[in-house]
Amino acid sequence: MSRLFKVSSRFSPAGDQPVAIEQLVKGVDAGLACQTLLGVTGSGKTFTVANVIEKIQRPTIIMAHNKTLAAQLYGEFKEFFPTNAVEYFVSYYDYYQPEAYVPTSDTYIEKDASVNEHIEQMRLSATKALMERQDAIIVATVSAIYGLGDPQSYLKMMMHLDRGDRVDQRTILRRLAELQYTRNDADFRRATYRVRGDVIDIFPAESEKDAIRLELFDDELEAISEFDPLTGEVLRKLPRATIYPKTHYVTPRQTILDAVEAIKIELVDRLRVLRDNNKLVEAQRLEQRTQFDLEMMIELGYCTGIENYSRYLSGNKPGEAPPTLFDYIPDNALLVIDESHVTVPQIGAMYKGDRSRKETLVEYGFRLPSALDNRPLKFEEWEGRRPQTIFVSATPGKYEEENQGQVVDQVVRPTGLVDPEIEVRPATTQVDDLLMEIHKTVAKEERVLVTVLTKRMAEDLTEFLHEQGVRVRYLHSDIDTVERVEIIRDLRIGAFDVLVGINLLREGLDMPEVSLVTVLDADKEGFLRSDRSLIQTIGRAARNINGRAILYGDRMTGSMERAINETDRRRKKQIAYNKKYNITPKGVFKSVADILEGAVVPGRKKGSKAQRVAEPRTEYQVPMTPETMAATIKKLEAKMMEHSRNLEFEQAAAVRDEMALLREQVLKH
Repeated sequence: MSRLFKVSSRFSPAGDQPVAIEQLVKGVDAGLACQTLLGVTGSGKTFTVANVIEKIQRPTIIMAHNKTLAAQLYGEFKEFFPTNAVEYFVSYYDYYQPEAYVPTSDTYIEKDASVNEHIEQMRLSATKALMERQDAIIVATVSAIYGLGDPQSYLKMMMHLDRGDRVDQRTILRRLAELQYTRNDADFRRATYRVRGDVIDIFPAESEKDAIRLELFDDELEAISEFDPLTGEVLRKLPRATIYPKTHYVTPRQTILDAVEAIKIELVDRLRVLRDNNKLVEAQRLEQRTQFDLEMMIELGYCTGIENYSRYLSGNKPGEAPPTLFDYIPDNALLVIDESHVTVPQIGAMYKGDRSRKETLVEYGFRLPSALDNRPLKFEEWEGRRPQTIFVSATPGKYEEENQGQVVDQVVRPTGLVDPEIEVRPATTQVDDLLMEIHKTVAKEERVLVTVLTKRMAEDLTEFLHEQGVRVRYLHSDIDTVERVEIIRDLRIGAFDVLVGINLLREGLDMPEVSLVTVLDADKEGFLRSDRSLIQTIGRAARNINGRAILYGDRMTGSMERAINETDRRRKKQIAYNKKYNITPKGVFKSVADILEGAVVPGRKKGSKAQRVAEPRTEYQVPMTPETMAATIKKLEAKMMEHSRNLEFEQAAAVRDEMALLREQVLKH
């Protein structure tokens, strides 16, 4: 059998990785429903998973708990598998305000959303890869459990074209209209087509850059080719082509007509119930809204909010689970859940919140009861649909522990770095002791993370440390992704030395410069001081050769004891491995210059260490006219948005810094 999946890397598995790969592959081959890869920070869990995929040669879904982590994983797997179909499936909304009604204030909130066209194209590309290729890897968020168009209807709507087919132009154009493609001879872009004589150019909805050209001679399809829509260059001739629908919700005409009749019957029944209960306003509202939707569906084949009628379009029974991405994946697929201690509970939480909002809409006549079936999967429905699963986490949760067939340890890092030493010190003098430790650490040009319990304490501690001459910042929960990247970058390059926060466990905190992690009030049991949270927090110092952690508490809690014991277990195994193979631990060095291009660190003098990696752009050093200034800022804004659409958050942050520098110069002049 030819090897479809092939890992491309200059590294070979090292440390615990070879054993972990072998054990996971054996578990998959033995038919284990669930396994857990217990991998510590910096042990190369992604590389291990990539090697498992290469060995088992099966399509794989990788789930993460948010878009940022998914984007990071997508980039890593694209590097590991450059010749395979690595796809990205996340929510395509840049902004999403769901439809809702607040009875207490009689406020109706209409659905408002901004769809990211690039991500929509990537979603379509992901389902296409699952249908056409055996070497597909889909990196997804929990949006994978939300309703999607029925795969059978989607398959029926695809247009297959073979060179030599007897088909006239009118038939092709009618089929394109059914696929929700629009004709646009001037602006040729995704999900449009143009006609020039006997030539039809189609820009597939799932394609990022290549288009399809159909050349007709009378009623014969004479040639099919793939071309670059920008230059017009023909890239290759094709014997056949498949045109996929513009959206997952596209439906055959007869299905639409059947759905309309079934919706009319439900509407009559629901109106009778509302009127019998003297809910005349609700009845009138429901009748007007539904009749408008039905007219749109008959005329155009779809309507705004058509997903609320998904039960009729997919042919499901009342209460039945909607089609999702899991209905598109092949039977032999593998599911990998990254950071499973966060992702699995998130999957379980999706259904209830959605249900509560929709029940209110139904009760007050904004939607038919069938809209309740447009929903995410219940947890037990997801369990029934998921294929063989590998949980990946440094701190597996209760669900993993109850369902895993085996636990595979990966605690030895290829760099030889060991988990940090842990000290427990009294909480009564924690602030004074912390200040002393900060001065020691900063003197060695290393960084400090401080975790506290409340927002008020974080603000007060930050203010106190600042008064003591410490360069400190506070990371709060409202910070968006781009700003978060800026703060992490500034800490790494030395713009400040201490980062204070409540929950510093989220992705992106990969900072080798941090050598000290401190946990204030570690003896206050709760979510932020559970054994899993403590282990994750302590692990933030594991990328520095001098890494250590201090837990401040006046008593030893069960969570503290379990966290310390688990960290000691890992340390012993790591030290024993280093001793056995004569490995000298090496610190991790990650470049920050690439994400700092054009950035400026406020308050730094020219020539300082931070400034050398973040020189301001020289073209902005001379005064500009107001018109030139406005035009330049507009260009930078467009560039920043482009980086954001492409999930390049670091580059977006760098461009944002350029804009800040430019505006600062405007104020000076």
